[in-house]
Amino acid sequence: MAYLSVEALKDKIITGIQRVGDDELHFKTEDGETYKMFHRQNCCESVYIESIVGELDDLLNSPVLMAEEVEQAGDSSSWGTSTWTFYKLATLKGYVTIRWLGESNGCYSESVDFVKE
Repeated sequence: MAYLSVEALKDKIITGIQRVGDDELHFKTEDGETYKMFHRQNCCESVYIESIVGELDDLLNSPVLMAEEVEQAGDSSSWGTSTWTFYKLATLKGYVTIRWLGESNGCYSESVDFVKE
């Protein structure tokens, strides 16, 4: 399993997207590759998909023209700290933003992992 930037999806053709709960997305590509967006949870944190703006189906069967990650520190929460991570993906068919929210006591990672399986 190799850790990558979401930019690895650029120019790929996604043929399938599977959402697993609120903390994992799988992307299958035309060339037989599988990518996973997730977070390895520890004891004192919570990282999950807060919302998806747009239709995931718009990303299917068309080359990915844009694939980028934007991270922003959030307000302090009852947990301690928070981080918003936005994944922006687009094809000719549409644009999707996947919003992740990570909260922790400040000692654990709030980031999202993107790997090629």
